[in-house]
Amino acid sequence: MRLPTRTAAATSLAAVLIAGLAACGSSKSDTAVAPATDTAASTTTEHSGMDMNAAVTGALKAQGTGNPFADVRTAAGHMPMSAQVMAAGIAKAAKIAGNSDSKAADLRSQLTYLLTEHVYLAGVAVATAYHAGLDSEAFKLAAASLDTNSVDVSKVVGSVAPDEEKGFLEAWRAHIGDFVTYAKGAKTGGADGAELKKTAVANLTAYAKSQGVFFQKISGGTLKASVIQKDLMGHITSLAAAVDSLAAGKADTYTKLDMAAMHMAGSADVLATGISKAAKISGNPNDPASTLRANLTRMFNDHVYRAGIAVFTAYTAEGGLTGDAFKAAAAALDENSVEISKAVGSVAGAKNEKVFLEQWRSHIGDFVNYAKGDATGDTALVTTSLSNLDAYRGAAGAFFDKITGGALPAAAIAADLKGHIETLAGAIDSLKAALIPAS
Repeated sequence: MRLPTRTAAATSLAAVLIAGLAACGSSKSDTAVAPATDTAASTTTEHSGMDMNAAVTGALKAQGTGNPFADVRTAAGHMPMSAQVMAAGIAKAAKIAGNSDSKAADLRSQLTYLLTEHVYLAGVAVATAYHAGLDSEAFKLAAASLDTNSVDVSKVVGSVAPDEEKGFLEAWRAHIGDFVTYAKGAKTGGADGAELKKTAVANLTAYAKSQGVFFQKISGGTLKASVIQKDLMGHITSLAAAVDSLAAGKADTYTKLDMAAMHMAGSADVLATGISKAAKISGNPNDPASTLRANLTRMFNDHVYRAGIAVFTAYTAEGGLTGDAFKAAAAALDENSVEISKAVGSVAGAKNEKVFLEQWRSHIGDFVNYAKGDATGDTALVTTSLSNLDAYRGAAGAFFDKITGGALPAAAIAADLKGHIETLAGAIDSLKAALIPAS
């Protein structure tokens, strides 16, 4: 089953895909386990359209693989680094207590990123299965990105309990399989569907119990089995509710999926606190600076995946760009933008909050125009859009330099944004190739 050919939807492609942060990237990497790279994204390639884009701009060059799931995950991979840079600069400028770069802060941020990503990638995989089928190439690509995330989660566990990494991964993959069974049941409906869901819930409940025992063991009792079991049941019920809503085609899918992701941010806090204590990891994952970094990580990661789900909705849901499903997805994305602007305003004041949000929404418009030019072969529009985004790099750099008193240098921010823009443009190219058949 091919994706609908809604060429008009390309006009909003970038608007719903924006994953940018004005401090995207850093020369310093997290000391926790870095995200693994999706197989399809392990080598950056350029499509023919990208060569045209590079030629007309002479500066920025879209980077992608042709696999939209891998490319969006690559864009998401910037977010933990972005949060690290932003948290350090803001904490210094606002004299926020604690250490956002401690080992414990690294662990909490990494778990926040990976666990919230798990929810969104699971949602994308289910949506792809419903639309294109479990045996489709699209679902295989979506599932591969989800599995790469699973490996990354297991590596974080392995970093503190090496002998348990393999067993954890096997159990984690099994619980994803149970969610697939649940999703089948939700879509099948009737008595057969109810039986599939019942089986899946029973398996997932058993998983929650066994994982409670597992984390109590590896933490030497610091993480209590009953606490972990309860937390995992929250994950299971919230994600199952989102799957039910998705199967029924309800507009509240996006709210429910966001709630499931928010729950995982709390889970990351619980796990990081217990593991840090048990393994005597330096730093405090709950001091104000560490919490700032974790919250920024969650917000920025939310932004990427709300955007990715919104663009998928634009092409697959009833009504396309004018339908209720897309409107709900776009609204969820803009709520996230406002949330990020409020975080800026909380330390830089209402005036700067407004300036940030205006700049943010303006550069979204430039990505919209990039997507239009990309989809229609309009070289002039591609050129203008990337030129405007190039200018935005400088403006964003100056903004963050100013509000942090130089703690976030303008030149460094502008340089980091080059990678963000090129990676996101590559993701747009890949989405266009996958969702808009060549005419």
